[in-house]
Amino acid sequence: MRYLRSGPRRLQTQDMGAPRAKTIGLRSGEIADRNIRVILEAIRRHGPLTRMELGRHCGLTGPGITNILRRLAEERLVTSNRRNGLGGGATATEFALRPEGAFSIGVKLRQRRGEAVLIDLSGQVHDRVYIELDPADKVGLVHASVRDMVDRHAALPIIGLGIAANDWTQDQSDQIAAMSTIARPYVENECTASLLAERTIGSSGREGGLAMIIIDDDVQAGFLIRGIPYSGVHGRAGSIGEMLTGPDNVQLNTVVGFQSLRSRIGDQAFTSLLKGEEISSPSLSQWIREAAGHLLDPIIAMAGFLAPSVVMIGSDLPQGVIEALIHQLSIERRDTSTRPLLTPWISPMKPASFSGGGVALGAALLPFLNTLLLPPASA
Repeated sequence: MRYLRSGPRRLQTQDMGAPRAKTIGLRSGEIADRNIRVILEAIRRHGPLTRMELGRHCGLTGPGITNILRRLAEERLVTSNRRNGLGGGATATEFALRPEGAFSIGVKLRQRRGEAVLIDLSGQVHDRVYIELDPADKVGLVHASVRDMVDRHAALPIIGLGIAANDWTQDQSDQIAAMSTIARPYVENECTASLLAERTIGSSGREGGLAMIIIDDDVQAGFLIRGIPYSGVHGRAGSIGEMLTGPDNVQLNTVVGFQSLRSRIGDQAFTSLLKGEEISSPSLSQWIREAAGHLLDPIIAMAGFLAPSVVMIGSDLPQGVIEALIHQLSIERRDTSTRPLLTPWISPMKPASFSGGGVALGAALLPFLNTLLLPPASA
């Protein structure tokens, strides 16, 4: 498969004097690549589409659309069929995404556990494995898991690897690139990967902002503003786990993070939860009440400053636990015994569209967004 270039260049610093951002024009090849992405994105989101419908979606001319469709068909990324006209009218050729035309692997990494998924161009998961990690040999274990997945699906056109991790380094990417037969990995932090999954293939609308809270060993948040993930200075936006919260003014991580949950319900019950098993216990209910009481403070702050259209909560915890937490949050926001004012301006809250907050899925989308589909800043 011939790869398209990565996203067009936008900002560049001056070679002399004080750094100053300047707009860079697009070369003809970059314009062509962008138009291909525009067409493929329109077919992925709205297809099947005829040439005329593609013209309305993309604003491109008929000959240009025909040339792009020919190239996408040669790359086996789209397929065509005849659409019958209404009432026996004229037929037209419509073009649809061919999901099996490209595959990608995404890896989510925590300190001692990970998850790897194989997805097709539509975002459908075809394989999923869970990885036990040793911090001393994280690169080797990730490489072995990715290699095994590639070997199991050797006949598929796997175009790249994405990694979602908050502590992955450039040196580790260099090591993976040297060991792997797949191209150099694309890397994002966990919340950004989660947001990309929601934005690209999730249920969240594209209008308005989106806040995502990920509950894991720590608690973190990510923000999607005008369709673009916002990471802040040095990527520190969303470090809500370090906030002092609740009436007792304690750090959020110590109340909502997984260590707090494990210590409250016990190792066996905690392991069952991470396996997706729904359990019921007074200790779990108590954790949900305490977690909601402390999580509400950063949610109020997000609503007041960013006013996102929705606040989503994702985790490796079962869906029922996330829904119970959101229900408890709705109770807490109306409780004036600990907070003197009601908070009617809080954005609607709902679970993330995908298990684990879609972090591994978002990581797997990174190669597509860098080679085939429109990146967030362009869509």
